[in-house]
Amino acid sequence: YINSAGIGRWADFLIQEAIPFVEKRFGCGGAGKRGVFGKSSGGYGAMVHAILYSDVWSAAACHSGDMGWDMLQLPEFPRVLQALAKEGGTQKWLDAFFAKRKVKDDEIHILMMLAMCATYDPDPNAFMGVRLPVDLETCELIPERWANWMKWDPLEMAKAHATELKSLKTLFIDCGDIDQYNLVYGARRMHRLLTRLGVPHTYEEFPDNHSGIDYRMDRSLPILAAALSV
Repeated sequence: YINSAGIGRWADFLIQEAIPFVEKRFGCGGAGKRGVFGKSSGGYGAMVHAILYSDVWSAAACHSGDMGWDMLQLPEFPRVLQALAKEGGTQKWLDAFFAKRKVKDDEIHILMMLAMCATYDPDPNAFMGVRLPVDLETCELIPERWANWMKWDPLEMAKAHATELKSLKTLFIDCGDIDQYNLVYGARRMHRLLTRLGVPHTYEEFPDNHSGIDYRMDRSLPILAAALSV
C-alpha cells in the first residue's frame, strides 16, 4: 500500500492507475466521493492512505489495522531468525519457500515479515530487498534500521498529519478486544492520539479476535457511504 524500492510503487499504482481506471470504467468517484477501507494489513493501507493522501480519499475505515510496531512486529523477529538460521539464511529460506508445492501457515507469517523488511526499510543490494532491523545472532534492534520501520507506523505518521486527517469526511477505526496480534492496544493508542489531536473519528471495540470479522463491514460501510453521499 506504500511506495517501496523493494516491493514496488503500490501507492502510486493505486492513486495514479487503479482509481482513474475504476472511475472511468464505472463512471463513479471523483473528488469528495472516494472512500478506502480494509482489514488487518488492508486496514493498515486504509489508515496510511487516509494519513498521506487525504486529497485523494475523503473517508476511511480501518478494521484491526496494523499499528503499534513495538507490539505487532518486534515479537515476531525471534521466530524469523530461527527459521532463517535453520535454512541457512534469508536467500536460502526464500528459495526453499518458493520451491515448495504447499507451504505451512507459520511459513506464510515468516514471508510476511520478510516482505515488511523489504517494504519499510529495503536494501536494494540485498536478495529481494530484504534487510532485517535486528542483529541476526542476538536479535538486538539496530537503531537506524528500526527508525526506518517506525516512520511507517501509523501511530507515528498520524502525529505529523493531524491537519490532513481533520479534512476527512469520516474516519472509522475498530478492533476486536481479544485480538491475538495485540492490535487492540495499537488501536486504543490511535484513538487516544486522535482525540488529543482533535481529529474527529469513530472508534469501536467488539468482543472478538482478529479472524473472521468481515461482518464488521456491515457497521463501517454504511458510515462511509453516508459520508460520501454529501
